[in-house]
Amino acid sequence: MMNRQAVDDYYEEQQVARRAAPAKRSDAKDMKDILWKAADKLRGSMDAADYKHFVLGLVFLKYVSDAYYDRREHIEAELADEGITGEAAARLLEDRDEYTGAGVFWVPESARWETLSAQAKPRPGERTVGEVIDNAMEALGKVNPDLREALPRGLFNRRSVDERRLAELVDLIGRIGFGGQLDLNGERKTPRDVLGEVYEYFLGKFALAEGRRGGEYFTPPSVVKLLVETLEPVKGERVYDPCCGSGGMFVQAEKFIESHGGRAIDIAVYGQELNENTWRLAKMNLAIHGISADLGHRWGDTFFEDRHPDLRADVVLANPPFNISDWGGDRLADDPRWVYGIPPRGNANYAWLQHMAYKLKPKGRAGIVLANGSMSSKQSGEGDIRRMMVERDLVACLIALPGQMFRSTTIPACLWFLAKDKSSQGAKKLTDRRKQFLFIDTRELGSLSDRTFKEWSNEEIKKVADIYHAWRGTDWRLKYEDVPGLCYSASLDEVKHHDYVLTPSRYVGSVAAEEEVEPIDVKIERLTKELYGHFEESARLEREVRAQLGRCCHA
Repeated sequence: MMNRQAVDDYYEEQQVARRAAPAKRSDAKDMKDILWKAADKLRGSMDAADYKHFVLGLVFLKYVSDAYYDRREHIEAELADEGITGEAAARLLEDRDEYTGAGVFWVPESARWETLSAQAKPRPGERTVGEVIDNAMEALGKVNPDLREALPRGLFNRRSVDERRLAELVDLIGRIGFGGQLDLNGERKTPRDVLGEVYEYFLGKFALAEGRRGGEYFTPPSVVKLLVETLEPVKGERVYDPCCGSGGMFVQAEKFIESHGGRAIDIAVYGQELNENTWRLAKMNLAIHGISADLGHRWGDTFFEDRHPDLRADVVLANPPFNISDWGGDRLADDPRWVYGIPPRGNANYAWLQHMAYKLKPKGRAGIVLANGSMSSKQSGEGDIRRMMVERDLVACLIALPGQMFRSTTIPACLWFLAKDKSSQGAKKLTDRRKQFLFIDTRELGSLSDRTFKEWSNEEIKKVADIYHAWRGTDWRLKYEDVPGLCYSASLDEVKHHDYVLTPSRYVGSVAAEEEVEPIDVKIERLTKELYGHFEESARLEREVRAQLGRCCHA
């Protein structure tokens, strides 16, 4: 039997405390530290790939509960202002439409954090904490169909789960407050804003903890931001990611839209993910950010089970897994997506490039993260495919990335930007870049955020994106110029001269010395004097050594 009195008492205590506590400035570091300590509660009893679903599921449950109570308090204040009290007020406080109409998930009583916390340490004969959490997830999914496939179900009440540690985890996450926080400017932050920040941080931490497996679903934020800032999705466009991982590309696209006065609903989001657990993470992550996305009815292999066969997108953003050898290419030799040539069976890089090109509208554009080898490899026909892509003017820009950008791999990486139409596009009045190609080398940019991981600053991201916008003519205020060592606009003949190798360093050259070049005769005279000076010093040292040895011999 459920201890109903304990739940009621706990609920009343929390309500009183919540009303009495003033809003406070959010300390993101403290909150992130709590989250990582929460992960440590289960570390050792299971793999990182497993415990992240426990922690992120509970964090999400705490968030929806806080968001629910944040909205509930707002309704209570409105009712008080209107003089509505008693049963009428109680009915309105439990009116689901009052919450969902404001973009807040409706949380049934059995899924509210107060209920869960009150039962986290059950008495003999009561349900285990694992049962309570599983039931809460089930109840939340029933009343919110969009969440049903995202929430972990049947995960917490398993024999392998340590109930004591799970109860401690509930207690620790209960200390996180997603409501009543202020930003650095003193403005109230919504629970969604707060969770969005810490959730992205958490995904990054798990990517580091899991090593290579984590990299399958996590792309460095500064790389994602550069892709979005360069392609600039706008209102009404369709954005697609065929290997969407945890949905980071979509989240950054939504942030970009909002920073330019739009809303998350202004773009249509489509994605696909092969891994079931990562697919669920993506749905949860997008729900947190208020993004309505079509990720297909379930997870699946993009090459063999395309969830969006008829989709043609305005923008493609993707970080496919590098150099996958067992992608099943031997069964897809006659696929219509291979417009530029049949990809090699032993490497999926050019399968990904062609799949994404196939998905673009006639004026669509794409930004793709790939291994550096994709820019120069000639094995198994890759050079011929790259030549066809260049000659048919699909390629717009190649960017070489610095090392140490990815926590999960040491493979050097680059960015491919594709464009179906490089003309001026009529009324858009872009710069006609047909048969021209932009190369950018960013290997000298970025700085270490810790001992092993490098990232770009916002200023560096803007600098690189502005180079592209100046070259393409998407910002009339900018004028493009080649910069030695950084960027170069090459003609088709120049690319042919380099045998269709697209490595930026072949085109951008080196940085010119800032100081005036020293005349050769002056340089020879200076170096000769320095050399004679070294000879004289060497002779002096030799005399000193001989003298010391002579004294030793006569001692």
